[in-house]
Amino acid sequence: MRVIKISSKSILEAYAQLLGSQPIEQLKEKAHKFTGKTVLHVNATKFGGGVAEILQNMIPLMNELGIEGNWKVFTAPDSFFEISKKMHNALQGNMKIHFTEKEVNDYIEQGKSTFDQIKPDSDFNIIHDPQPCPIINFTEDKVGKWIWRCHIDTANPNPQAWGMISDYLSLYDALVFTKLEYARKASHALKYQIPPSIDPFSDKNKDIPLERAREIVEQFVPLDLPLVTQVSRFDPWKDPLGVIDAYRIVKEKRPVRLVLIGSLAHDDPEGVEWLKKVKDYAKDDSDIYILSNLDGIGDIQVNAFQRVSKVILQKSIKEGFGLTVAEGMWKKIPVIGGNVGGIKLQIDDGINGFLVDSVEETAEKIIYILKNPKIARELGEAGRAKIKEEFLLIKHVEHYLDLFEMLSK
Repeated sequence: MRVIKISSKSILEAYAQLLGSQPIEQLKEKAHKFTGKTVLHVNATKFGGGVAEILQNMIPLMNELGIEGNWKVFTAPDSFFEISKKMHNALQGNMKIHFTEKEVNDYIEQGKSTFDQIKPDSDFNIIHDPQPCPIINFTEDKVGKWIWRCHIDTANPNPQAWGMISDYLSLYDALVFTKLEYARKASHALKYQIPPSIDPFSDKNKDIPLERAREIVEQFVPLDLPLVTQVSRFDPWKDPLGVIDAYRIVKEKRPVRLVLIGSLAHDDPEGVEWLKKVKDYAKDDSDIYILSNLDGIGDIQVNAFQRVSKVILQKSIKEGFGLTVAEGMWKKIPVIGGNVGGIKLQIDDGINGFLVDSVEETAEKIIYILKNPKIARELGEAGRAKIKEEFLLIKHVEHYLDLFEMLSK
């Protein structure tokens, strides 16, 4: 696991410099009650996607607060990740998906294997997303408090997929969702809302000089035209084809380049297939750049692209949260996001960004931002203020401490 180094300062000192001492002292006071307690996070992958990104930065912060944070990843055959990707799509509302009896059994059996690998025995065991959800069924003597943390939009799930996890949810001490509206199918005494967060000091979000950012980007894309950028997995829910359609409308009126950046994660077998679809749809347009970690794009490169872009897009048609929205807003870049899910937690339409419902509206807002640099700056400033107030990692940890307090009672 990679630990982020923040120059010579501690993580908390860096936050105190950013936010002032009062919120840091308040956090320390809450954490003091849990000094020496153990917290275990379990998920499916250490690379790719928002969960891994959050955890690699959250664990060091918890440890600095005196809480023994740990993070474990289970292993599974590729066939299991095909099933879990189907489940992700089904829980987000794809009603056409059906699971065979073998797939259902394989999903449950992996829960037993995951338990045998991890053997959770911490004071607080936080199980992330559907992949390891059944693990709790295999505990004979449940140790500590158990929390299921769902990062996806389950407001209108495929009934079969929901049935595959619902029996296990009642065994958990608490369920955590990004938005409580995602939990309406869950029958549980304790449902808690905790939105995700970004780490402002990570390689992806730390301040870098604009000139340095331009140098990094120019290794991949020329900067003689304005850049419109979407950073996300290659995934149908992120609507990359709709992004290309919006770009084509814009290009008829203004010279512009489109950059689509995504990472290919071990637990996302659909990603390679969608990367090919996106490249085919781009039709060799020399002003569309499609990049991934396979091209040498890492966190610092994403940071640079977001900083030099004139517009950040996250044109999702379903979105649990959308960390890339927070990333763009933190960097004071105007963000246009799909009018869905967790994006609506972050963007206040017309105040710190724009929410859109169609390709045409997306194109219209891109053109508006490009034509109005003063308004673009105002949106960017308001966006950073929103993220600073609500969606930094330190606030995320505080929400967990509040939940631990509630469970301890």
